[in-house]
Amino acid sequence: MLKYKCIEIFTSEDARWRGQPIHGAIVRYVSGLKIAARSIVTRGVEGSYESGDIATQWIEVLSFNMPIRITVILPATDLDFVLSGIQEMVTDGIIALRDMDVIFHTTNGSLIPKNTRVKEIMTVDPVSVMTDTPLDDVVKIFLSSSFTGVPVIDESGSPVGVIAQGDLIYRANLPLRIGLFIAAEKSKADSILHELETKVARDIMTSPAVTINQDHLATDAVHLMLKNNVKRLPVVSKSGKLVGILSRLDVFNAVLRKGPDWRTFQKQNVQIENLKFVSDIARGDTRTVLPETPVDDVIQIIDSNDIERVCVVDSDGIFLGLISDKDLLIAFTDRHPGIVEYLASRIPFTEKGRRYRELQEHLKAKTAAEVMKTQVVTIRDDAPLEEAIRIMLERVIKRLPVVDKDGRFRGMVSRDSLLRAGFGVL
Repeated sequence: MLKYKCIEIFTSEDARWRGQPIHGAIVRYVSGLKIAARSIVTRGVEGSYESGDIATQWIEVLSFNMPIRITVILPATDLDFVLSGIQEMVTDGIIALRDMDVIFHTTNGSLIPKNTRVKEIMTVDPVSVMTDTPLDDVVKIFLSSSFTGVPVIDESGSPVGVIAQGDLIYRANLPLRIGLFIAAEKSKADSILHELETKVARDIMTSPAVTINQDHLATDAVHLMLKNNVKRLPVVSKSGKLVGILSRLDVFNAVLRKGPDWRTFQKQNVQIENLKFVSDIARGDTRTVLPETPVDDVIQIIDSNDIERVCVVDSDGIFLGLISDKDLLIAFTDRHPGIVEYLASRIPFTEKGRRYRELQEHLKAKTAAEVMKTQVVTIRDDAPLEEAIRIMLERVIKRLPVVDKDGRFRGMVSRDSLLRAGFGVL
């Protein structure tokens, strides 16, 4: 048997808490606690009050202040702080409490409530650009903020396209991704920006824009993102005007804000259906290198596999550290300014070697162990998805190494894989 408590509040339709009906206020209060509790409100057909007033449905009495009963069922361990909040809210009524022996409690492990609307979780008043905005100004917007995509709007304020980091690289020939661009020396960055002055947003934007109405369900928006392989959706009003943007980060923030604490639920013996763990989505095909691997080989792996980072493990598979292209840029820029061109160039790697022979020899002499980051945040493979989301949001990271209880590397989780697993699109 599971030890639960049942709180019953006997009140009326006219009872208010801060201007709103008590029954609605209590339901929202309990829901907002994100605990293993359920509530129900029932409306009586007849009743009486301490004043002698009678409430009834019979027309000849003309009394419409009908009796209301609010029932809240919750684990006994959560009683004290829930009850104290309810007592403050009940300005007119009776609160009763009784024990309940629950034989089974099960729930669906959905990341956010099914009725959540896009407008509840979107970023309002997003930064946008016009179709004729110069491209160097677009890049400056990217550099001055944390996002990697902006909607493009027409004169009426309706989105007609989106510019993402990929558009800048493959259509505007930006030689560096934004993260590396920031780390590049200023003279090189200024030169690249100067070359972009002749183009405008419409020249490289992805069009038409994939949009979502602000009144649609958040789950519909997530499925639209995944179906179209986009990281963000411009949000529009009924008239088609841009009113917000919904990114993966907005969805993840909503998960933490609106979703339950599944670890607490499990401790209370609540059976959770469809709950997913990090082990369900960790990518085991992530490239790894040994600590003695030459840096030159590490760059080849990054270059030939179109990835931004590799993990360093020992011969037993124990995770030791991480190397990103940004780490390489920072590690070698002072002594070898040519590293910028080396990483950014689109020419074959063998030609790079001929053009940057001195740098290549230096990279061969350095090992992965000398440039890897060892203070890396990891996550256990038996952690729930919500824990991975929390860590990635708090640390502002896009990929998270996964290890088992012994510290062996088991793969990586990305924002995309979290979204697909969390919303049932694997």
